[in-house]
Amino acid sequence: MRLLIAPNAFKNSLTAPDAAEAIRLGLLQSGLRCSIRSFPIGDGGDGTGSLIVHHGGGMFHETQANDPLGRKISTSIGFIDDGQTAVIEMADISGLKLLKEEEKDPLHASSFGTGELIRIALDRGARKIILGIGGSATVDGGCGMLQALGAVFLDQAKKELTTLPEKLVHLDAIDIVGIDKRIWDTELIVLCDVDNQLLGEQGAATVFGPQKGASKEQVRVLEQGLQQLKRVSLLQTGKDMNAFRHGGAAGGAAAGLHIFLHARLVQGIEYYLDITGFDEALMKTDLLITGEGNIDLQTLGGKGPFGVARRAKKNNIPVIGLAGEVPLHANTPLNSYFDILMAIGNQPEDKISAIQHTAANLRRTAREIGKLIRIGLG
Repeated sequence: MRLLIAPNAFKNSLTAPDAAEAIRLGLLQSGLRCSIRSFPIGDGGDGTGSLIVHHGGGMFHETQANDPLGRKISTSIGFIDDGQTAVIEMADISGLKLLKEEEKDPLHASSFGTGELIRIALDRGARKIILGIGGSATVDGGCGMLQALGAVFLDQAKKELTTLPEKLVHLDAIDIVGIDKRIWDTELIVLCDVDNQLLGEQGAATVFGPQKGASKEQVRVLEQGLQQLKRVSLLQTGKDMNAFRHGGAAGGAAAGLHIFLHARLVQGIEYYLDITGFDEALMKTDLLITGEGNIDLQTLGGKGPFGVARRAKKNNIPVIGLAGEVPLHANTPLNSYFDILMAIGNQPEDKISAIQHTAANLRRTAREIGKLIRIGLG
């Protein structure tokens, strides 16, 4: 029997490669006679960039840039295609994982550092940039990145607004004359892990603001700021930041990059599976096992497990989904893609403890799956 293990990262717990290894070990412990191939996946979220660099046989360039709160930290940029393509992970420089709980501050957290990495990539000769934007700590519509590349945000008095996104509501004009001109000759591909638009009940501030530490009042301020950014950008460019899917990804960074830098927004998991040759691996598979921290209806909005499950079902390959949390009741949309959904927890425990036990729970669950398959095979 040929098994393909293709999990996403388990947030705050395991990287995708670590999750794949835990599942692989559990299957081996079951005594099931099978061949196993591990194919960790990324959907634009934290860790996707590293996976792309490793698949492409690339290298990492160590550098420094500003974290979400403006502190200089060490980070890296990946390079593939003989250095012609840079791979940047927003989570590694503008990510929520860089902040302590008490440091979360979406009114002041900036994507400036990610813009610095784009500029450094240009300095090193990159003519194509792949940017994974999942896991950000920001809801600034990409303004920080644009500032790092030379854009200036002005109020009605033509004074520069520097405290963004808190002061975005006062935005009157965006001066892009000083934007690094090399970007216009560079292909910029943004890997998005959500379909949300920029504004509204399913927008960047309302949905993702609370995850990044925003109170109800701060969500209101952020939404108003993004609305003003949309109004000003529409007047200047003729393009509506709220008119396309993925715009709300990374706190609206996707929308800002698309409107002002002509970035191409793509479904992160689809792009990842295409450039890493996933379909070829799928052709030699009898059963797919995938997973991530939580599998629910939001998974169908472009998360990694949905991407691999959809391709597997097109080839009539059964799919098992493993997660820390799954729906309690049968869910028709999910069941169309996942033949079996299994929660990996084995005892009542709080979320922090469950996260700490993710690897052990994955191994145990995979071991039991292997034993069940052995029984089924007789």
